[in-house]
Amino acid sequence: MVRMYQKLEDACAAIRTAVFVEEQGFRQEFDEIDSRAWHVLIYDGETAAATGRLYTDDGECYHIGRVAVLPAYRGKRLGKLVVSALEAQAVMCGGKKISLSAQCRAAGFYEKLGYARTENIHMDEFCPHVTMVKLIGQAE
Repeated sequence: MVRMYQKLEDACAAIRTAVFVEEQGFRQEFDEIDSRAWHVLIYDGETAAATGRLYTDDGECYHIGRVAVLPAYRGKRLGKLVVSALEAQAVMCGGKKISLSAQCRAAGFYEKLGYARTENIHMDEFCPHVTMVKLIGQAE
């Protein structure tokens, strides 16, 4: 089951803490963007298994971030489901483009979903990331 929220739910925060803080060692996981983002939760029965967020600064370009899947649910295409739900929300909101900052090691996942790498490679804490983009909201 897929649910979209306009606030950071406790279950979203718990998944992000488990994946990004406890598993991967990030320290600056939560920020002011959380208060203005859409948050998606993917459930397996009653268990929240995956999350991600979507926000915009200008109403045309939306940003996907904080896509996280609990270890027990990896390999079940939940990451793709998170991204698809966030893309659908961006289209509903009138978005024209999506940008995301992918961990370099995960860029191939996003490429399979139609995202293109840019030349912008940057560090987020200790981890190299690449900016990726995809046009949305138009006939393909």
